Amino acid sequence: MAPFTKPETVLKQAEGLISVGQTHAALQSLTEMFSSKRFRNTALSSLEPIMLRFIQLCVDLRKGRTAKDGLMQYKNIAQNSSVQSIENVIKYFIQLADAKVTEAQEKANKAVALLTTDIDDLEASETPESILLGAVSGDQSKDRTDRALVTPWLKFLWEAYRTALETLKNNNRLETIYQQIAQQAFKFCLKHVRKVEFRRLCETLRLHLSNVAKYQGQAHSINLSDPDTLQHHLDTRFAQLNTSVELELWQEAFRSVEDIHNLLNLAKKAPRPAMMANYYEKLAKIFLTSGSALFHAAAWSRYFAVIRAMGGKTDEELSKLAGLVLVSALAVPVGIEQDENAPEETKGRNARLTSLLGLTKTPTRATLLKDALSRNTLKASPPAIQQLHQILEVTFHPLTICSTIAPVLQNLSSDPTYSPYLPLLHKVLLSRLFNQLSQVYSGVKISHVLELVAPLNAQSSTATTATIVYDHAHIEAFVMACAQRGELRLRVDHAQGSISFESDGFSTASFSSTSPTTLIRTRLTRLANALETSLSYLSPAEPQKAAEAQQAQFETLLKAVNDERSRLALHRTLVSRRSELLTELTVRKEKEEASRKAEQARKEKEEESRRQAELAKRRERERIERELENMRIDETKKLAQTLIEKGTLKVDVEVRNSPRYFFDLC
Repeated sequence: MAPFTKPETVLKQAEGLISVGQTHAALQSLTEMFSSKRFRNTALSSLEPIMLRFIQLCVDLRKGRTAKDGLMQYKNIAQNSSVQSIENVIKYFIQLADAKVTEAQEKANKAVALLTTDIDDLEASETPESILLGAVSGDQSKDRTDRALVTPWLKFLWEAYRTALETLKNNNRLETIYQQIAQQAFKFCLKHVRKVEFRRLCETLRLHLSNVAKYQGQAHSINLSDPDTLQHHLDTRFAQLNTSVELELWQEAFRSVEDIHNLLNLAKKAPRPAMMANYYEKLAKIFLTSGSALFHAAAWSRYFAVIRAMGGKTDEELSKLAGLVLVSALAVPVGIEQDENAPEETKGRNARLTSLLGLTKTPTRATLLKDALSRNTLKASPPAIQQLHQILEVTFHPLTICSTIAPVLQNLSSDPTYSPYLPLLHKVLLSRLFNQLSQVYSGVKISHVLELVAPLNAQSSTATTATIVYDHAHIEAFVMACAQRGELRLRVDHAQGSISFESDGFSTASFSSTSPTTLIRTRLTRLANALETSLSYLSPAEPQKAAEAQQAQFETLLKAVNDERSRLALHRTLVSRRSELLTELTVRKEKEEASRKAEQARKEKEEESRRQAELAKRRERERIERELENMRIDETKKLAQTLIEKGTLKVDVEVRNSPRYFFDLC
């Protein structure tokens, strides 16, 4: 093809080649045009139809690499003049590739239907060949058909998405269409359950985002400080998070949460409440799947706070959500508390998860329950959850706790919202049970413990979900795990079939729910109250003396209150006067500074005016001198010309035409 062929002529030649079936030659002719030097100077109105035809040929022939090269060149030409043209070409490229996948799926379905219906005799027995073929290949005709017809086009569509993202990346003018293509790629992975491609897509987006700072100095670079640009990235990351949760890629979901958290740290204004609610909801699911009950409960607490602030929920929905928050907090294992001697790896992990939740301090089971109660979550919860909280946290009776709580757990097991928390609630129940037994008894028979937890086994046998049956081996494994974590100090005697508790109230061992200091203080407080009550019965005080003493104490207290009020009033007066003086001093300094600046500005203005006036005078004087000099030169020229014409003065032609001639005359 000649290098100066017009674009319209190239398109006509390509159409002619396509009409005779030479599609490869047509694609080659269009590709050669892109390498022409005049391609960059061609008007977009002529290039866009050629580009659309080029994309169509690339899709029909599955030439992904050729399409990528053409799109890159077209982007470099059109990004400064017509962004809409680039968007039209990219959308057309993805649309054609997606249509090819749909067409291939329809062909595969028809082929499978023909294989199942193309049987001449339904009563004919199987031949040895058919039996051998079935044994070798199995019933995988549909899979083979999909691999032959659908998979090549799926690969091409995936490459089309990658090509589009590579073409549009790190360009502020193409940011909108870039985010749209990324979200379409998420839908592609979700529709066709492409987990490997989804991971690669997430890595590609992270790479593009990490390169933003690298390309800051280039034209049309992305500025994450812009609220609209940052919002587009957040919307895409939330779509990525939703897709990873639906595909059950929990590790990728957690990395998406970290991406969102990093972007939120860059935001100058608070994100939308609905966005944060989705963030905490997905985070709660991730923590539940990973087995982190503590941070799972903290995520539900944050989600509930955002939902209540947003409003728009019915009382029934809020009640169910409140129950979910409370039961998740109750399901946190009792022994999970902050440990100063924890490994640095554990501390770093907890700090990392705490920052993802937007908290300043690592949550604990006690703080989560306290926070839930302060928000009236208990009153808004369903009756079953209220009863569960009453049994576990208020009226805890170790000898009857299992029989009392079994009907409640049976009720919760029928609700799919609360049933995932049953194993955790069982562990909390056993931890509280052994903690109470260790405080009351020095030892207990394992058979007696099995009798206490027997109602849980009965509940497990009638539950719809698979639960643990508490036998001798399970109880022993549980108490040994508690001892290994330092929650209990005990010894298992296999010969006697008993558990001996080595509890010392003044030791530094950490118990599951009550520290040694709190335990000693509680017992001393109860002893003091009991002694005071006994003393009041043994030697009751006289009513009159008691009233006089109470009146004297009241007067003393009243006098102290009045003195404190006077002191506070004097303090407020002094603070107010100091504030007024400070304000006056500040105003005075500001006025003096303003006066000084005004005087300095006036002097500078006068100096500038004087300098400008002198400069104007000098320029005027120079202008007058130039005009006088020009007038003298003109008169001299006229006089010389007159003398030459009269013949009085004879001058050589070459000397006459030289500038030196008139200068000598002057």
